[in-house]
Amino acid sequence: MTTSAVWWGIAIYTAVSLYIAYLSRSGKETSMSGYFLGNRNMNGFVSALSYSATTYSAFMLVGLAGLTYRGGVGALGFEIIYFVGVTLVAFFGPRFWLAGKKYGYVTPSEMLGDRYNNKSVATVISLASCIFLIPYSAVQLAGVGYLLQGMTEGKISFTTGVIVATVLAIVFSFVAGIRSVMWTDSLQALMMIIASTAVVLVIVHQLGGFGQFFGTLEAKQAESLVVPGNGFFNFATFLSLTIPWLFFSLSNPQVSQRLFMPSSLTSLRHMLIGFLAFGLIYTLVSVIWGYSALIMYPNLENPDVATPSLLSSDLVPPVLGVIVMVGIIAAAISTIDSILLTLASLFARDVYGNFKKGSDDVRQLAIGKIVIPIIAIMAYAFAQLQLDLIAVLSVASSAGLSVTVPALIGAFFWKRGTAAGVLTSVIFSGLLVLILEMLKLKPLGLGSGVWAIAVATILFVGVSLITKAPTEKATEFMNYISKELKSNLKSTFRNGAEDSSKKIS
Repeated sequence: MTTSAVWWGIAIYTAVSLYIAYLSRSGKETSMSGYFLGNRNMNGFVSALSYSATTYSAFMLVGLAGLTYRGGVGALGFEIIYFVGVTLVAFFGPRFWLAGKKYGYVTPSEMLGDRYNNKSVATVISLASCIFLIPYSAVQLAGVGYLLQGMTEGKISFTTGVIVATVLAIVFSFVAGIRSVMWTDSLQALMMIIASTAVVLVIVHQLGGFGQFFGTLEAKQAESLVVPGNGFFNFATFLSLTIPWLFFSLSNPQVSQRLFMPSSLTSLRHMLIGFLAFGLIYTLVSVIWGYSALIMYPNLENPDVATPSLLSSDLVPPVLGVIVMVGIIAAAISTIDSILLTLASLFARDVYGNFKKGSDDVRQLAIGKIVIPIIAIMAYAFAQLQLDLIAVLSVASSAGLSVTVPALIGAFFWKRGTAAGVLTSVIFSGLLVLILEMLKLKPLGLGSGVWAIAVATILFVGVSLITKAPTEKATEFMNYISKELKSNLKSTFRNGAEDSSKKIS
């Protein structure tokens, strides 16, 4: 594929995305809720596409494809576990939405700080999110760098690709906040799913159809069709990768913050259904993509270049290759700009806002906008290190974020939970993850994510039992959620019965 074709593809994508971002503007946003949550007025269709684009980033067609190339069918099982975890959104999503509507929360950490009646909880969780999400942002930037470098055989350097992604993410974040991000995400999600599905069908056809495709795998790469196959996906590794991923939809604030954004519970439900349909297709496409690279290029040194190698091969028509390339870049940028906005809102609301008493929405929003490029530059610097497999780095980031899971569950279901329990569990478990990751230690063969969840749970429960709980706030919070859920459930049944009666009559 020619370098000029790649640059033209990026240029056209940028122009169209900027135009859509500009159209998404609805006046100058002057509030935190308006800029970072779209005034809590996003419809189900846009929310579903944006949620999909934010979640399914460069991790999929670059990371998951590379993981399939490296370890075989275990990668599919690993991603299916994430699907199981998405059921948590069906359970916790309405609770997040109701709490955000009632109390005006802008960030998940603000919600936890209020629920446990301690602003330090919000501040500590926000800082922990910044520490562990910046590497995940870097993963997305690295995905674009590897993609452009691989497709042009090094004519576009890794660093150039990372710079392009960084600049675009900053620009989209600034145009109109989350509203521009969600509308550009919708374009990106449609491009991702249509182009990648079309191209993977072309590739499989070129390789003789699905029958011959899997026949070739069975004959030449039989170990890739079983677990543990070549040994990569042994039980300890599989468990270490999947446990953090199971709680991804709750622990990652750039994802859980979106539960505050839909205009209604109906829109929230449509968002989840749309996301599940999108995710199933995209998962299968990414796994087949990895297998295709394994058939074509069985001796790649870096599995993360499996996708770029395919896109630049004779199997893929150049035009389709450029479209998929743009789709992957769009996927990565949609995740980066979402993370930038989330981290900016966390810092402005829960760090600066708690430190600077009396700061209003306008001042916090100004601070949030200043923080966006600073976070992007930090992610860029981290991406330049080019550490490990993209998929493994993504899971390592999720491992650090998973230390908040016990506190999140306790917020809705355990009145006895305390701020001291949250602070102890998040700080000490977070430090444990950092130590294990930096020293590359795996006690008993298990990764940091498994230990993070276990230690965080023990500390949260243990410390909470010996400290005083904010009973009054917990009772008010949990009773309100319970009452509203019952009310909405009754309303749903009532409307369903009325609709059935009308159809019968």
